[in-house]
Amino acid sequence: MSKEQKKELYYTQAKDQVLSSLETSQDGLTKAQANERLATYGRNELDEGEKRSLFMKFLDQFKDLMIIILLVAAALSVITEGMHGLTDAIIILAVVVLNAAFGVYQEGQAEAAIDALKSMSSPLARVRRDGHVIEVDSKELVPGDIVLLEAGDVVPADMRLLQAASLKIEEAALTGESVPVEKDLHVQVAADAGIGDRVNMAYQNSNVTYGRGTGVVTNTGMYTEVGHIAGMLANADETDTPLKQNLHQLSKILTYAVLAVAAITFAVGVFLRGQAPIQGLMTSVALAVAAIPEGLPAIVTVVLSLGTQVLAKRNSIVRKLPAVETLGSTEIIASDKTGTLTMNQMTVEKIYTNGQLISSGADIDMTNNTLRVMNFANDTKIGPDDKLIGDPTETALVQYGLDHTFDVREVLLAEPRVAELPFDSDRKLMSTIHKQADGNFFVAVKGAPDQLLKRVTQMEENGTVRPITDADRKAILGTNKELAKQALRVLMMAYKYTDAIPTLETEIVEADLVFAGLVGMIDPERPEAAEAVRVAKEAGIRPIMITGDHQDTAEAIAKRLGIIDEGDTEDHVFTGAELNELTDEEFQKVFKQYSVYARVSPEHKVRIVKAWQNDGKVVAMTGDGVNDAPSLKTADIGIGMGITGTEVSKGASDMVLADDNFATIIVAVEEGRKVFSNIQKTIQYLLSANMAEVFTIFLATLFGWDVLQPVHLLWINLVTDTLPAIALGVEPAEPGVMKNKPRGRKSSFFDGGVMEAILYQGAFQTILVLGVYGFALMFPEHTGYDLVHADALTMAYVTLGLIQLVHAFNVKSVYQSIFKVGLFKNRLFNMSIPIAFVLLMSTIVIPGFNNFFHVTVLSPTQWLVVVIGSLLMVVLVEVVKAVQRALGHDKKAI
Repeated sequence: MSKEQKKELYYTQAKDQVLSSLETSQDGLTKAQANERLATYGRNELDEGEKRSLFMKFLDQFKDLMIIILLVAAALSVITEGMHGLTDAIIILAVVVLNAAFGVYQEGQAEAAIDALKSMSSPLARVRRDGHVIEVDSKELVPGDIVLLEAGDVVPADMRLLQAASLKIEEAALTGESVPVEKDLHVQVAADAGIGDRVNMAYQNSNVTYGRGTGVVTNTGMYTEVGHIAGMLANADETDTPLKQNLHQLSKILTYAVLAVAAITFAVGVFLRGQAPIQGLMTSVALAVAAIPEGLPAIVTVVLSLGTQVLAKRNSIVRKLPAVETLGSTEIIASDKTGTLTMNQMTVEKIYTNGQLISSGADIDMTNNTLRVMNFANDTKIGPDDKLIGDPTETALVQYGLDHTFDVREVLLAEPRVAELPFDSDRKLMSTIHKQADGNFFVAVKGAPDQLLKRVTQMEENGTVRPITDADRKAILGTNKELAKQALRVLMMAYKYTDAIPTLETEIVEADLVFAGLVGMIDPERPEAAEAVRVAKEAGIRPIMITGDHQDTAEAIAKRLGIIDEGDTEDHVFTGAELNELTDEEFQKVFKQYSVYARVSPEHKVRIVKAWQNDGKVVAMTGDGVNDAPSLKTADIGIGMGITGTEVSKGASDMVLADDNFATIIVAVEEGRKVFSNIQKTIQYLLSANMAEVFTIFLATLFGWDVLQPVHLLWINLVTDTLPAIALGVEPAEPGVMKNKPRGRKSSFFDGGVMEAILYQGAFQTILVLGVYGFALMFPEHTGYDLVHADALTMAYVTLGLIQLVHAFNVKSVYQSIFKVGLFKNRLFNMSIPIAFVLLMSTIVIPGFNNFFHVTVLSPTQWLVVVIGSLLMVVLVEVVKAVQRALGHDKKAI
């Protein structure tokens, strides 16, 4: 077993102290030392964790209470009913096994997160061993190795930097910060600094975008920051979705109801009517099987699957079926900023030139020196397909030029670069020198305003160059401050002309400059994101921004999106450093007042999600980086980004947005609400029908009638519990579905008047079936007990089947009239009812079938009674709905 690695705060220590702590030197380790440490600490890779076998995953699917009830019912039906019971049992087992197989498949799809993390590792690393630079497999790196980095490298392990020459590392996947971090070895880093502020460190799987550097490996494998995230993923608690909780609650209710009815039926049959115990048991088991909607798990799966198909067409790829419904109950959308709410692409937004502040869309002259400098003092490469390659800040400047017909490639043909002073993190400037057609030279300088302004002696204004004044400096600094307040990253442009190439020293090249202008850039919000935030708020959903970016940037974007109201002066931004100072109990008291969290780590994101969950809220978390993965897995529904998202974040998600469009989430929420409503309709339909079957048999037992036989119940359930029930699952959304508040975690399938509907509609069906049966006994068309009984049995059987088919129309809405919800909008429903009707009628009209089902051919009069009895179901329900609407029950249900 490998030895634990030190988790010291290397970023707070001096370089010599770090080398001493790791027992190494600038010359690196010897081969023998590296091998010894490799044996001690293990390979630089992530643990796979314990993987469960396919068989164990399959067995886990049978732990659900509803599944257990079905299995018990199947076993009892075989024991007590012989062949009839075997048919029931086969159907039940087929449903259960299909459901389990689908669950195993979904679980297998969800195990990609750790594998994706492993696949991100850099295959080779350049290290200094035995005094020589060699390439080794990154998996063989050990603490104490000296690693060399340059632009284009993937950092192979966590390391404390020893040297950094203009080194910039893109850490968005870990921190969420959209701009590459400029590494600085001279800054004193505080012990409580977040990952994004540890400017003397480099972390595994981040990307070197500029410059070069050297670092000493401090941690490898599971002890790196990425390894820490992998550990959090492996240990993250799977949150039960509201759908699972609702189905579990439904299972408990059905269990108690079934046991109670079966016990009462057994007692009545044996002790009051003198049945033999075995006969009473058979009747009780038949009731239990009739009471349980054995098709419900499969129907819910089918409804969810159909929902995933709808979402897929609208750019939402669902990886876990319950996620479809969970979206509908979402109360909090906690979103990462970079790449989710924003474009993850630096863009020029404002330019200060000629004493005026203009927007990026305004026209600008091709000879404007602000435009020329931002393109000249720039190392961006333009690929053959016009793809910009380089630092995101610099590519934004070149893109601005291209958008304004300034193609730097063409301009450089006439004014080629002949010398340069590369960017340096100490002076924070970059300069290039270009030869002019007249033989003179143009010096273009770009850099930090506070540093560059010190070197400016003149100012250009509308083509005229004059000495700069204190008032000019004050105006420039004021504009810089105003742009910074808007969370824009500001760069200053300056220039000068010389008659010869100056000596390449900063004191000479970057002196006596002419101020050209300021450029303000930002990673802009997605165009559709603000509207999506507005719709979310209207739907009662609270949007929360959680980002690793700076506080000012996060706040500015949040205000632009409407997450924070523009005029709101209260503090709604909370930082990771402030969160570190609070215990979970303390944070639970104050978390609701904050809508934006900045400079946060993966642990912070998980704490924030859990705080809302502890408050009983259903939380959706969006994200695209490795740093988002633990919170994506912790949330009730994790939403990854399909284009910009890492494989790690997608692997930890329940749903992936194929277009990275935040607005797509709102579309998915609407579909989720529709899916839940349709599952409610399916449950209302199934349970009211099953209730009618149970109470019809129960009351008939009390009256001494033999109304329905097991084969009748089996066929009716097969016909009515499949196609019509599935068709109800794809009903169009009712109007105003996005105007209602979210259901939340505490809601159930029986809310919104569904329970009342099940009870009164089940009662109506029972009364109508027994009424038709009683009518047949009182007014027989044939003589003889057997014939009278056969006709009555047939009429009751057909009435029950037809009632359930016409009742499917009632269930389209709990309170609205069937004539307002659209009788024929659902094509699947329009097909399913006639098919079910044909299947039901086939048992009577097809020769041979009527003998098997113990039914007779009915006369026209008897058919008239059956049809009237069936259609009365619609009339009675319409009357009740009208009364409920008059009493305002439909308004209370919203």
